[in-house]
Amino acid sequence: MDACIHLLAALFLAPLIPGVINRVKARMAGRVGRPLLQTYFDLAKLIRKGVVVSHTASWVLAAGPAVSLAGVTCALLLVPGPAGDAAVAFTGDFMLAAYCLGLSRLALILAALDTGSSFEGMGASREAAFSALAEPVLFLCFLILAAGAPEISLSGMLGQGLTGVLAPERLFVPAILFILLLTENSRIPVDDPNTHLELTMIHEVMVLDHSGPDMAFIVYGASLKLWFFAALTVLSALPVRAMPPGAAWAAFLAGMLAVAMIVGLVESCMARLRLPRVPRLLGGAGALAALSLVLTVWR
Repeated sequence: MDACIHLLAALFLAPLIPGVINRVKARMAGRVGRPLLQTYFDLAKLIRKGVVVSHTASWVLAAGPAVSLAGVTCALLLVPGPAGDAAVAFTGDFMLAAYCLGLSRLALILAALDTGSSFEGMGASREAAFSALAEPVLFLCFLILAAGAPEISLSGMLGQGLTGVLAPERLFVPAILFILLLTENSRIPVDDPNTHLELTMIHEVMVLDHSGPDMAFIVYGASLKLWFFAALTVLSALPVRAMPPGAAWAAFLAGMLAVAMIVGLVESCMARLRLPRVPRLLGGAGALAALSLVLTVWR
């Protein structure tokens, strides 16, 4: 039951996360900003629009957004709720979750390359390069969480919080997962989702040729991906499994809100990094994750 509630919460509440981020950024800049439900309005508008397809594109362009959305949704099926196991849970399911996200990314990269646009090809190459650096860091985090977990699955690894025997080593995990959230979702300081300068764009330049329902799939998939990484961050930090179901859900939703607000604060206080510095950021996160893993094994 909890798995179904978490999946429904993700499907319905995920578009709120970009709204919270934008509201925090607007308040920090002294502006009113867009409505909190702006992403829902955008999705409704895009669904009603028509699709414009490049004459050089094939079925790959049309299939990319749908496959990308399906990959993120499948990954969400493997994430547990705050008070129970995931809808689909088995030993080693964290590997499937990572590669579902990889499939989602690959679909958008191929769709970008299929347009024949040099700008979209540039964005696709950057997306592939940064994801190749981020994926090992994600697996290191999963290995840290798996050490001492009652079950080597996301349902057994998450929800234990920072308390217990492995507390010193696991202190770094939420911070590393937060850096991965910023990287995988092309947020500042890795990328600026609101930029209009094509030479500096990563994710946004990949979807320039998409419109209508295809663009709605991409926007909705991006919201679900934000929810996925925010849920990983919150569940790795809070011991929700030790709480009553009602308190666990309250703590989880408050944590998701806090993550969204922190993203907004980071984007308000920091500028986008130069592209050569992004690998250094991911390299530092990877080194911190490797240190945590060594300390976990040594202990």
